[in-house]
Amino acid sequence: LGKGAIGAVYLVKRTDGHLVALKISDQMAAISSEINVLKKLAKVQGGSPGPSLLEVDDWTNAQGESYPFYTMEYIQGERLDHFLKRNGIDWLGVLFSQLLTELEQLHHAGFVLGDLKLENVIVAKNPTRLRFIDVGGVTMFGRSVKEYTEFYDRGYWKCGDRKAEPKYDLFSLAMIALNYVYPKQFKKTNQPKQYLLMKLKQSNLLKPYHVILQGALLGQYQKCSEMKRDF
Repeated sequence: LGKGAIGAVYLVKRTDGHLVALKISDQMAAISSEINVLKKLAKVQGGSPGPSLLEVDDWTNAQGESYPFYTMEYIQGERLDHFLKRNGIDWLGVLFSQLLTELEQLHHAGFVLGDLKLENVIVAKNPTRLRFIDVGGVTMFGRSVKEYTEFYDRGYWKCGDRKAEPKYDLFSLAMIALNYVYPKQFKKTNQPKQYLLMKLKQSNLLKPYHVILQGALLGQYQKCSEMKRDF
């Protein structure tokens, strides 16, 4: 399903026929950290926006080398950009509002998603809702976000630091909308914040959401419920 700095994720079938996602790595500490995050997410009231943890184990190859792995819920769905192209931009407000509801529960537990980006969300079916499929960037409040993607990072755009707080996720959520209308993305200039706001203003497709997205980019929302209210 995917491969990153920490490991590879495979789609596997259990003996009972159910499909699950399996992540395996040669980095014990990093995998242990992700497992701990998934365990904490399981305790989030109201349901986590991310996948649920199923099983933890090790695999040993013929040379006696051990590799930790875990299985988690396989969230089937469609890429957000593909979904919006098919169903219209009006769905953006609906899907973002849903994610903000669950995101607030995560924030109440003292964590941010961190590496929130277009590739890390998926539109699940039955019911239709936006889900998060990678917990690698989840960070405790007050700590520095270590796993991030430049385009979605407020530090890159000089719109704030990388300290884990609700505003960090809200900035990244606004950048998902911008990535949708600018699929090839764009680089910062010597005036990154002003350039970012200009790119937002230039998008007619995002016109209904300009004020909300600008508020998220400028850190004007303190929490998810405020942004959801405006949507």
